[in-house]
Amino acid sequence: MHSEPDWAQAARQFQQSLGDGWTRAWADAIKPLQGLDMGQVNGGATPPKIAFSPDKLQELQQQYLQEAAALWNQSMDAAAIRKDRRFASEAWTENPFTTYSAAAYLLTSRTLMGLADAVETDEKTRARIRFAVEQWMAASAPSNFLALNAEAQKRALETQGESIAKGLKNLMHDMQQGHVSMTDESLFEVGKNVATTEGAVVFENELFQLIEYKPLTAKVYERPFLLVPPCINKYYILDLQPENSLIRYAVEQGHRTFVVSWRNPDASLGHKAWDDYIEQAAIKAIAVTQEITGAKQINALGFCVGGTILSTALAVLAARGEKPVASLTLLTTLLDFADTGIIDIFVDEAMVKYREMQLGKGGLLPGGDLSSTFSFLRPNDLVWNYVVGNYLKGETPPPFDLLYWNSDSTNLPGPFYCWYLRNTYLENKLVKPGKAVVCGQKIDLGKLDMPAYIYGSREDHIVPIGGAYASTQVLPGKKRFVMGASGHIAGVINPPAKKKRSHWTSESSQFPAKPADWIAGATEQPGSWWTDWSAWLKGHAGKQVAAPTVYGKGAYKATEPAPGRYVKTRAS
Repeated sequence: MHSEPDWAQAARQFQQSLGDGWTRAWADAIKPLQGLDMGQVNGGATPPKIAFSPDKLQELQQQYLQEAAALWNQSMDAAAIRKDRRFASEAWTENPFTTYSAAAYLLTSRTLMGLADAVETDEKTRARIRFAVEQWMAASAPSNFLALNAEAQKRALETQGESIAKGLKNLMHDMQQGHVSMTDESLFEVGKNVATTEGAVVFENELFQLIEYKPLTAKVYERPFLLVPPCINKYYILDLQPENSLIRYAVEQGHRTFVVSWRNPDASLGHKAWDDYIEQAAIKAIAVTQEITGAKQINALGFCVGGTILSTALAVLAARGEKPVASLTLLTTLLDFADTGIIDIFVDEAMVKYREMQLGKGGLLPGGDLSSTFSFLRPNDLVWNYVVGNYLKGETPPPFDLLYWNSDSTNLPGPFYCWYLRNTYLENKLVKPGKAVVCGQKIDLGKLDMPAYIYGSREDHIVPIGGAYASTQVLPGKKRFVMGASGHIAGVINPPAKKKRSHWTSESSQFPAKPADWIAGATEQPGSWWTDWSAWLKGHAGKQVAAPTVYGKGAYKATEPAPGRYVKTRAS
């Protein structure tokens, strides 16, 4: 009697270990669905009525029976199966069983998604049902299971079980670190090969550090430039590596550049609210930048939530009769929260009340919770793709700075998060003059009449292009809107030297209410939008003066080299 081969033992152990791994992955998968109780839609009102169109049901039934009959008759189209990249390997079509399992899954998936679309109910409930079905189908794909994944099985045989052993090791590693690896995180270190633009911390308080960057030109523009990144992520998305750093690009263009580096909150900051981030962070950063440079006005940029924070701060200052910012750049930013895309399915009165009860008086929203939610907005690309590669195939994901940053999550203070949820996503108060009160001031974004450069990404799933474009209807000053190709991050981080993607511009001073009408009149331009923005910003930067030779000024002295210690703190 032959003893069991080593690789077979490893395979059996691997399958057993995957039980815990799949349990964790599935728990993460359904986490975003918590709170989708249909009885709680519309703030706990009566459950929405759900029905199906008889015509659509009959059409779906007939289509399903026809395609199912084709499967049973073994007339499966291998080329059609391979169009889905989960089944692109020839291994899936070399075996009739795996070909059938892939084809049957795709048929079932199409049918269930069709059923979700056929639901006759309100739009939000339909979107929630569709999202739930999408999560279920993404998690149940045969490619996610070793017993059904033909490509993983073939690799196990070719490597004599080594891929299974590596997959088990990868699984144990990811269970210890608490998240699925999207890249080889051991190859990156903040300050060593990401966030490397030379500079120094010139101010800090309990919420942020202000970094000033060393000029790379003999002369700089007299009007300094301040960047406010999102506090739900680390700032170095704007300074990944020299060749794709927006911060370094701004410095190279002759701008005296400063950036807000947010502290990763711990329990001691669990009481901080939206007002604190506006007064003690955004407004303070503007004031310190002015004091160091001696400039009456600065140029400022806000990215994503950073743009919402920056705009709110400027509205507070405007209510106080102050206008310290000469020009405003908003990158993938929501001011009007009427169009928030897929994120809208998570937000209703019941969900916000629950979060207020849980965190409204203090505590932290763990960074991992936010990171998981955003990943499951694109489950196949950002979750199961890595589960299959890391664990079933035993692959080490390739080094990718952007995905390293994506895994470097940040916590949020509970009161800050709850105010943001209610006043923006739920009640959309920022665009209603006088409805939102921040730092004791009634907010009116209509007072922000400085020139504004507004950028949106065409395929953004976090800030839909319509949401980004809506700022053109809110800000009253002279505006320029630009749409870039790709998504929330890849669209923004698109350096000119790469000569990738494209962007759309329009020289018209008119901004129709519907973004589709603006797009219809826009012209596609090859390459990065950075050069268009740089030319615009120079027009608001003033004359050139000798570059400073030291960091800071007076009481604001360099205390430590960039990127500073705040950005290095990992979420616990």
